Amino acid sequence: MIGCGADFQGEVRLHWNRWIRESHRWLSIAFTLVVIANFVAIGLGKPVVWLYYLPLPPLFLLLFSGLYMFALPYAARWSTSRRSGGEG
Repeated sequence: MIGCGADFQGEVRLHWNRWIRESHRWLSIAFTLVVIANFVAIGLGKPVVWLYYLPLPPLFLLLFSGLYMFALPYAARWSTSRRSGGEG
């Protein structure tokens, strides 16, 4: 029964990481579509000002999810070395 808690925590962590990766993937698609729509609107004439700011929300979300995924291997390495008591 002692191992159940560790397995559950690992399972929750994997589920969370998968959710972040999928969100990052879909946000990148949304960001790309918004940027393409922005260029089309600029090409068709003078667009409204708020259209220039439309790509920013998905861009900020991409920044945070990307930084999280960038830090994952380092956090895992730190956690593993700390758990084993070794330096790495």
